[in-house]
Amino acid sequence: MGLDLRGVLTALATPFEGGAVDEVRLRELVDWQIASGVHGLVVCGTTGEAAAMRADERAAAIACVVAQAAGRVPVVAGTGSNNTRATIEATRQAAELGADAALIVTPYYVKPTPAGLLAHYRAAAEVGLAIVAYNVPGRTGISLSPATAGALAGIDEIIGLKEASGDLALGARIASACAGRLALLSGDDATWLPFLAIGGQGVISVASNVAPKEMVALYERFSAGDIDGARAQHRALLPLYDALFVEPNPIPVKAALAMLGRTGAEIRTPLSPLGEPGREALRRVLLAGGWLEGSA
Repeated sequence: MGLDLRGVLTALATPFEGGAVDEVRLRELVDWQIASGVHGLVVCGTTGEAAAMRADERAAAIACVVAQAAGRVPVVAGTGSNNTRATIEATRQAAELGADAALIVTPYYVKPTPAGLLAHYRAAAEVGLAIVAYNVPGRTGISLSPATAGALAGIDEIIGLKEASGDLALGARIASACAGRLALLSGDDATWLPFLAIGGQGVISVASNVAPKEMVALYERFSAGDIDGARAQHRALLPLYDALFVEPNPIPVKAALAMLGRTGAEIRTPLSPLGEPGREALRRVLLAGGWLEGSA
């Protein structure tokens, strides 16, 4: 559909203040990310706490990011749920708000069959907006098979797949099944460099909320054939990857952004603020990596 998704797409955290979306901070995050060289933005995904937001809040966040990005990079809006009709409506709304694509997770909890998965995505595709399918079995309870991924690649509106299993053998088989027909984007920061090597085109990243320039540098080195440089960059980022998943995402990244002064620390239940052991570990990593100065 003419949309080229590759490189580093940041899965934006959503700033909250006083129980509402902090659009001022969200706009600032968008500008900082783009100035840092990221290739795209994802709003209202897992990292954006979309599951804890009302429909009107999600719409406001999408509209805010689209307006602030102003066509400088593609904006992908999370619209997936385990309800096909709700997914269609959210995808239609994202299209109306100007999003370039929708990120649609495999329906969680209900455990559909491959036939059900295909029916779900075909129904969402009828909206006409470009779609990035999203495989994250650790959260949904199901996994796309290579055969199902290959079938999804045959739907014109489905242009990409976020593969977040962290299973490189599965990723390689999916890459083979899709045969270059989908933009394959890692959803697992810790394995995204080897994912590029098996056929991936980029990453939808949590870590780039904190280290966008470093994540972009890794991609640029790999793309230029500087494998040693990309490997060194990846190794330097490993402590950050670990610290950002010491508790379930997005708990640590919200704490990190607050430490950096990019957002407030507010996070919505059922998530809770980062515990003190994780907070101290994260602070040490941010200091050692040069992202944070002094104490926090």
